[in-house]
Amino acid sequence: MADLAPDPAALAESVRVTVRELAESGDPSSFPALLAISEEVGIALGVAARRMAETGSWSQVAAHAGTSKQAAWSRWRG
Repeated sequence: MADLAPDPAALAESVRVTVRELAESGDPSSFPALLAISEEVGIALGVAARRMAETGSWSQVAAHAGTSKQAAWSRWRG
């Protein structure tokens, strides 16, 4: 049996639901948890942008980010 890759849209929706639940929980410990998630997302964006640029181009990264190629490269080149 072949391994199936996770569905990015389903994973993203799961993350969105979790983040909304944390934000709306009213539990004070949710705020530092969200800060940690925010930091992790920032790091992950850089990793994903560099990987996309390696297999595609910085123009492709920029198109997805809605910015210029130069801005994408400057932000995520590592």
